[in-house]
Amino acid sequence: MAETQGLLERLEKAVIRLESLFSGTSGSHGECGTVNGVNGGVAPSVEAFDKLMNGMVAEFLRNSKILAGDVEAHNDVAALLKPISEKIQEIQTFRERNRGSQMFNHLSAVSESIPALGWIAVSPKPGPYVKEMNDAATFYTNRVLKDYKHSDLRHVDWVKSYLNIWTELQAYIKEHHTTGLSWSKTGPVASPSSVLPVLSSGQGVPPPPPPPPGPPPIFDNEDRREESSPSRSALFAQLNQGEAITKGLRHVSDDQKTHKNPKLRAQGGQIHSPTKNHTPSSISPQSPLQQNHPPVLELEGKKWRVEYQENSNDLVISDTELKQVAYIFKCNKSTLQIKGKINSITIDNCKKFGLVFDNVVGIVEVINSKDIQIQVMGRVPTISINKTEGCHIYLSEEALDCEIVSAKSSEMNILIPQDGDYKEFPVPEQFKTAWDGSKLVTEPAEIVG
Repeated sequence: MAETQGLLERLEKAVIRLESLFSGTSGSHGECGTVNGVNGGVAPSVEAFDKLMNGMVAEFLRNSKILAGDVEAHNDVAALLKPISEKIQEIQTFRERNRGSQMFNHLSAVSESIPALGWIAVSPKPGPYVKEMNDAATFYTNRVLKDYKHSDLRHVDWVKSYLNIWTELQAYIKEHHTTGLSWSKTGPVASPSSVLPVLSSGQGVPPPPPPPPGPPPIFDNEDRREESSPSRSALFAQLNQGEAITKGLRHVSDDQKTHKNPKLRAQGGQIHSPTKNHTPSSISPQSPLQQNHPPVLELEGKKWRVEYQENSNDLVISDTELKQVAYIFKCNKSTLQIKGKINSITIDNCKKFGLVFDNVVGIVEVINSKDIQIQVMGRVPTISINKTEGCHIYLSEEALDCEIVSAKSSEMNILIPQDGDYKEFPVPEQFKTAWDGSKLVTEPAEIVG
């Protein structure tokens, strides 16, 4: 029925197939009955996986059905059987297409953590990889709990059942596949020539998909050596101008905007919505580098897309409406000004990027980025910083009541206007927790300068 269940069933079938291959080709192991249409004994790891499927996964699917709406539809996106990596991408694309959903935090929790299903290709520590994906989900499930813990306990049950899947999966991996997916130690080596005949024999079970190449790439820290580069200094110097920054911006005329100039669209070709870079894929390390994407600045429905901008310090969006959102993706060494009032702004996978905006009625999110400068000219209720290294936020007098929410981020500073200048305050990155006799008490640790 459900997308998530389908993914896990494919994993189960893949494990059963390979266990059957090795036990079936080695006569010393003996023969057992039939499991899911596959002849061969049931390994303890397969039996444990069945328990996981029939336990926490089944409970999560029941809770998703109870919530209905986008959460239930999110599990039914694809009906065709496709490789696991493509399924994961579909789940993440579904989330991006439903940013206006009332259950966007639910969708985000699943979207951020679903790559954990690629653990079968992770070695030597698949368990910690699953935990990392689980932590990514927690950022959003905490939002769900905050919104519903006092109003609708069905959502609380949904959160618990979903997080329990990854907790149980970690325990399963620790017991049966501690250093990677384990195979028979006495059977033959699994090569394409030995596996394909078994998979193509046809016993009512479709062949498993090729496993993803491994864990998601670690956030690249090498560029931190560039922090003192002239380009970075110039970018920060521009934003430090305060309100004077708008004097140097050049207005982008209609003939320079892709959404108003068909010729530019023809030159750029079709641009697909970007997806998260941690989705497991079937691209091998030897594959050629991805082609360069043409820069995009266009209005697509209610979404302003600003993508793949390089060394562009005069970008301006002025024709804004309250219902519109802005999605800024993979822009480098660039500066954007957004005039007027819009619903929300998301900065995703950007480096050395500056943003100046007037008013946002929802939230400004910074995700998976590095060296970001944000200047608020008017008001914004919430700014969220997640998985980001280096984020400086200049607040206006009207925005001093803004809430800053951060997770897995570093080098964050909030600049407050005082006496015609800005005073910088660092956001704590380290915390200390102690038991006071009845509960845990957490407070920021003192910053040693």
